[in-house]
Amino acid sequence: MNDSKKNRNPVVRLGTKSSHAAYFMSMLESIHAREGLNEVLKNRVSKACGLLDSGVPLFPNNFRKQHHVTFVLEKFEDMDAGALASTEDVFALAGRIVSLRSFGKVLFFHIMDESGRIQCYYREHLNSTACIVVKNLEVGDIVGVSGRMFRTRTGELTLDCANVTLLTRSMRPLPEKYHGLKDMETRYRQRYVDLIVTPRTRKIFQKRSLIVREFRRFMEDNNFMEVETPMMQPLPGGATARPFVTHHKALDLRLFMRIAPELYLKRLLVGGFEKVFELNRNFRNEGIDTRHNPEFTMCEFYWAYATFEDLMDFTEKLFAHLALKVCGSTVITYQGREIDLTPGRWTRLSFYDALSKIGCHAEIFFNNYNKLRDYIRERGEKTTNNESLQKLQAKLFDLDVEDKLVQPHFIYHYPTEISPLSRRNNEKPELTDRFELFITGREMANAFSELNDPVDQRVRFEDQAREKESGDDEAHIMDEDYLRALEYGMPPAAGEGVGIDRLVMLLTDCPSIREVILFPLLRPEF
Repeated sequence: MNDSKKNRNPVVRLGTKSSHAAYFMSMLESIHAREGLNEVLKNRVSKACGLLDSGVPLFPNNFRKQHHVTFVLEKFEDMDAGALASTEDVFALAGRIVSLRSFGKVLFFHIMDESGRIQCYYREHLNSTACIVVKNLEVGDIVGVSGRMFRTRTGELTLDCANVTLLTRSMRPLPEKYHGLKDMETRYRQRYVDLIVTPRTRKIFQKRSLIVREFRRFMEDNNFMEVETPMMQPLPGGATARPFVTHHKALDLRLFMRIAPELYLKRLLVGGFEKVFELNRNFRNEGIDTRHNPEFTMCEFYWAYATFEDLMDFTEKLFAHLALKVCGSTVITYQGREIDLTPGRWTRLSFYDALSKIGCHAEIFFNNYNKLRDYIRERGEKTTNNESLQKLQAKLFDLDVEDKLVQPHFIYHYPTEISPLSRRNNEKPELTDRFELFITGREMANAFSELNDPVDQRVRFEDQAREKESGDDEAHIMDEDYLRALEYGMPPAAGEGVGIDRLVMLLTDCPSIREVILFPLLRPEF
């Protein structure tokens, strides 16, 4: 016999009692080394090995779920105990045990599937395998149950189990019912547990799915065509941000993870598509806080022969539609504040008017370079000696205006220097036909009439290139192919990007972006 085969660890013989016992012991040793001795885990391992010794498989796949919990509950919700007793319907349900109460030969337990939870009842009978299973059940196990419905003395709809099948043995205990997962980082890191024990978390992500679905439906109902553009790009473009860098081995090519799909989507306008949108993942190598995650979701859409003012009207209708579908009203509550998303009630204010009227700064102040720079530094913001007046004004806006924009505000006519892809305003070329949407003190969307003049765009790219050479690693790069596309002719158009994660935060009343991303980026645990 080959020595390598003779000395092979028996744990690799999957499906045998010895392999599972060896794995369980290894698991216990690992947990003991990291967390200390855990008697609950030790007891669960002992019970699992006992089931194996009795011939009960721990992870079978021989049960077929036929109904969802809510289907059964809704079917009989108006039926009294007498009427239920006369029904012959048999139901096959499956789910995770979330509560367990034993009374000798009688067992009550609740199971939960994705639709809801239901009480189950089991009394010992001659089915010996089922009895062995039931005696060894633990909260967290996944089971299949079948039987008829009845009402208990307290009136609770309950499944009278003719059979109970263990489908998945849970080796780790769930958090206690009344304590749950309190540590926020543990909730994000172990989202699988958070979803089991925190009903609000499940509702948030069910609503997120609804928001994305209704967003897509709204775009399609308005004749926008959904498209897909590259996530790995030879040049990072469409936004001013620091990209993630990767490498393609076969082509020996440096690539960048997408920071925005904008330049590719506008190439499609050149190609003749007049209304396009993409629900996209973007990646920006920047900080992490309650509003930012390095990987995030946006929807960008582009509309030929439209202006940024058309997009203001469109955005009001879009947000109102989503609020009605998700919250049932265009007036919602966010962190204790009432937010009115009703179209026609949104404020529209120019960038410089916002600095004076909301920021309470006189024009003579925010146009004075030295005073403005000193003020921003006193507020703790970093500035460089060669930073332009317009960039300082943008920082002043972030400091003294943004947080005050609680109700929906369109802030428009941003300075040209900080808007490298936006069309200049016809009357005031130092400004652009651009707006940002702010709600609850945070940016929700960015939009503008598109710059389709290839000469102006080249000049802007060259200005950005000089800024990059001066040390601004977020400045936009020169994209010759995009300029070539503009030289073929792009129709006048408007485009917008909406942050889906922040939109979900708004419509689910969540203060942190990590609450609405299933698996936010965290430092490695081990």
